[in-house]
Amino acid sequence: MSKLMTMQDAVAEFVHDGDSVAIEGFTHLICFAAGHEIIRQQKRNLELCRLTPDLIYDQMVAAGCARKLVFSWAGNPGVGSLHALRRAVEKGIPNPIEIEEYSHFGMVSRFVAGAAKLPFYPLRSYAGSDLPVANPRIKSLRSPYDENDEVYVVPPLNPDVSIIHVQRADEQGNAQMWGLVGVGKEAAFAADRLIIVAEDIVDESVIRADPNRTMIPGVIVDAVVHEPYSAHPSYTQGYYDRDNDFYLEYDGISRDQEKLEAWLDEWVYGVSGRVEYVEKLGEGKMAGLQPGEAYAEPLNYGSYR
Repeated sequence: MSKLMTMQDAVAEFVHDGDSVAIEGFTHLICFAAGHEIIRQQKRNLELCRLTPDLIYDQMVAAGCARKLVFSWAGNPGVGSLHALRRAVEKGIPNPIEIEEYSHFGMVSRFVAGAAKLPFYPLRSYAGSDLPVANPRIKSLRSPYDENDEVYVVPPLNPDVSIIHVQRADEQGNAQMWGLVGVGKEAAFAADRLIIVAEDIVDESVIRADPNRTMIPGVIVDAVVHEPYSAHPSYTQGYYDRDNDFYLEYDGISRDQEKLEAWLDEWVYGVSGRVEYVEKLGEGKMAGLQPGEAYAEPLNYGSYR
């Protein structure tokens, strides 16, 4: 059965006010299109979860969508601070938000525990760190096998909804990713509801022909959205490059709440969706982000009867 939906319908059905939401992706495959649709639908009181909240969560904070941020690093990559996030934390503009901070591995461990339905996940990397002081949810315990061995533990993370961007999927939601995959798989399995957003929708035979790229099985997917260029200004490996100019421009835009609200009015509220957004960017912009070719070596899986 096809699970294809529009982005508008998928967000309306599966993202609710008050939800914990994970829009994952590590440097690439960051689904800005989903974040923008959440802003357009004016979802509120969201707990935003992500290893590296960058521009998309900054925009969602500026739009008043968030009540809490659960994260391990926050910033405009290679540029500087997230200014909307700083205003919300320091001045309560447009509304106060709570922050819950971990290390990268701490967030990875939370997603792994959530995906495996574990009560916690042990790790050693907080020894000597101040993070357990700043975040009381990071706890320590004695190993049941060695009473002299103390380890730190973090709780599972089970988002109400995860939104994962992939290169391709079939209509049933079997999704394939390549390049830096981050914690896309773990965030998918940990979630109560799952939206897959794909650059390409392909026949099931394409998925079956290259099974090792299938990171997410359709059985756990609630909705599949076909939305090319969903990750811009981030990138999708093999499809389009990172729009570095925008990350630099955004620093100036986001330093002033009124300027950022004007940007949101034009580029989020002022367009109906990603298709109109891409048209507004112009053919020249997207053409300039097209990558060259670097094909993987073909292999023979073998046909057995």
